[in-house]
Order: sequence, then structure tokens, then C-alpha cells
Amino acid sequence: MKLLNYTSRYLALLLLLLITIWAVLLYYAMLDEIYDSLDDGLENQKMLMVQRALEDPSILTQDDPEFKKHVYNFTSISKKSYTNFKESYRDTLMYMLNEKDYEPVRVYESAVAYDDEYYKLKIITSMVEEDDLMHDLAFHLLGLYLILVTCIILLNNVLLRKIWKPFNNLIDQLRNFKIEKNTPITIPETNIEEFSLLNDTVDKLIKKASDSYIAQKHFIENASHELQTPLAISINKLELFLENNELNDQQSKELASVLDNLGRLTRLNRSMLLLSKIENQQFLDEELVDFVILSHKVIKDFEDFAQHKSITIKLVSQVPFIYKINKDLAIILLTNLVKNAIVHGKSNTTVVINIEQSIWSVSNNGKKNALPKDQLFTRFKNTNTTQKSTGLGLAIAKAIATKYDIDINYHFNDQHVFTLHFPYKH
Repeated sequence: MKLLNYTSRYLALLLLLLITIWAVLLYYAMLDEIYDSLDDGLENQKMLMVQRALEDPSILTQDDPEFKKHVYNFTSISKKSYTNFKESYRDTLMYMLNEKDYEPVRVYESAVAYDDEYYKLKIITSMVEEDDLMHDLAFHLLGLYLILVTCIILLNNVLLRKIWKPFNNLIDQLRNFKIEKNTPITIPETNIEEFSLLNDTVDKLIKKASDSYIAQKHFIENASHELQTPLAISINKLELFLENNELNDQQSKELASVLDNLGRLTRLNRSMLLLSKIENQQFLDEELVDFVILSHKVIKDFEDFAQHKSITIKLVSQVPFIYKINKDLAIILLTNLVKNAIVHGKSNTTVVINIEQSIWSVSNNGKKNALPKDQLFTRFKNTNTTQKSTGLGLAIAKAIATKYDIDINYHFNDQHVFTLHFPYKH
């Protein structure tokens, strides 16, 4: 959810709560004002009736307790009742001819004196129906709420969108930013202090990250190159030394051990360089790769090695499967998994490669127990007993799989099975 919509949602809920509370308070305030106005009007009518009685005493004798002729009524009372009488206001219902229904009215009762006679004056007036008032108030407040929410949404999409434009511009650039491609970032100018601080901070972080990436890249490449040359020279000199000098068995074994270690160091150097390049996203070119054709190529490359170990490689399924990936990395991925299966497979067994829709797997017969899953794809963690292994084959495979959102996992079911689950894209 975008920030503008997120803000609008909470503003709408807050407005709904505030308007509801305000509506309740307004309703009771209006009722209080209506009652106060009605009571003032009734008191004014009382004064008018008293003045009229002075001019026309006959109204004092028109006793009509049901108010069928008038909205007032004089009832004779004793002096004692007059003395103890307390004015009162009350609400009741009265049948209205025009409405043909009972409607609420306000009744005012008071006592008046005329000469030596005393009367109770009752005056009635119509009042606002509370259910109608509540209905009209709710209707208009709902309209007000909808208008306010609409205005807020328009405000967010016009004014606030313009205010947040530098931020959204920066976010769009960061979304497409790739440090390995040296994608340029144009920091937008803004007068808003918070956005300006954010822009400066992002600019500094990007420059620092880019400089660190370039420095690391150069260091790895230079270190690999500098190591590769003396290693190659050392191996060549030792091989020449073995060829040109007669050594006893012990000396030959020691020199052979040194050559093996130097060879392992050379392979380790290449593997570390490759792993670093993968993690630094230096393999950018991608193409649609047919994994059936690629599997045939890998099998052909390992035919001699497999034959040497008396192992057969078999492709049991050839479901067409194409995936967009860097071809060199795809070859390395399959090569490492197939090589691992051959190295750890038993003689006179078969390494089986199976291809299904979005799934590639390789299985072999090796140790009769499952391997520790938590260590399989960890660097320098391997179950191979030979010292020629660098311990990075599966780590490289894992890095390549992660780069292309491929799920790589292992399970044991009488056979050791490594499976690649591809996200279906093509």
C-alpha cells in the first residue's frame, strides 16, 4: 500500500470517529437549544395570555382541558394551590389532525392571579420530532463525511503527490539501481528539509557502496591474478625439478604432496574468484537456455571421468525446459552438481539426471546415510575425503541458484538427490 493511501485510510477512520463524537454532542446541544427556545416561547405566551386576560376576561372561563379549541387553558384553583404551585415543563403526545397521528408536544403549566381569583394556565406548543431530527442530522453528517473524505483523497493525489514528488523520484531510481551496472542516481532538489537530508544521506551511501564495490572487485581480480602467476611458476618449477633430478621415494612423495597442495590452492583461488564474481553480480548477460541440451553437454564432458570411476551417467527424462539465465553460470551450476554426484558415487553405479517441468535433479548412490543438510552448501564444508576438493562446489551452486531465484535442496531416499526447482517464467 502506498504511503498516500495509507495516510488517507487513517485520516478517514479518524474523521469518522471525530464526526461521530461531534454528531452526538451536536445532537444533544441542539436538543438543549430547542427546549430552551420552546420554553422561552411558552413563557412569552404566558405573559401575552395574562395581558389578554386583562383586556378580555372571558378567556379565563373557556375551560377546555382537551385543547380542542385552543392551545391554552385556564383552570380555576384555590389560593393555597396558587401559593404552592410550581411551574413545570413536560413532553407528551397529542393527536394532530393534519398529520392524523400523535405527535410530540411541549406542555407548560403555570399559575396566574386575576383580581381575587386564581388560575392554572396550561399552554401547549408543537416541538421537533427527535427521530426526524436524528435522521436528518445523520443524513447531513454522512454527506459531510463523504465530502471531507473525497476532499482528503483529492488533496493527497494532487497537493501531497506534488509535495512527495522528490521522494517518489528517488524511490523509483533506487528501485532500478544496480551497483554492478553503475546505474547513475540523479538526486532531485527539494526545499523540504527532511527530503533534503534523505537525499544527501542516500547520495553518500550510494557513493560509499559504489566505491567499496569497485575497490573490492579490483582487489579480488588483482589478488587472483597475482596469486595465479606465482602458483603457476612454482608448479612448473617443481615439475621440472622432478623430471630433471633423481629423487628417492620419500623425496618424490613429499614433492608430489607439495604439488597437490599447490594445485588445490590454484583451484581454490579460481573458485573463490568465481564465487565473488557471482555474489557481486558481475555476470549480467542472460539468455534462454535449454537445460536438456545443456545436460547432454555436461554429460559428454564428464564421460571420461565417469568411465574412470566405473560410473554411468544417464538422462532419464527429456521434457523440454527453457529458463532465462547466464549460460556460463548455468554450465557451472550443472557441472558442479554432476561432478559432485560422480565424485561421491560408488563404482559400478549410475548417476541419474532427471528433467521435469521446472525441475532438474541429479541422484547417485554414495554413502548409505543422509548428509547434514545444514552444512552441504556452506563454504569449505564437504564430505569428500580427498584433499583435492576445494569445498566450494556446492557453495558456488547455491550462490548461482540464489542469484536466479532457483530453489536448490537435497534429500536422501536410498539415493542422494540434489534438486533444482525453477520459478516458472517461460
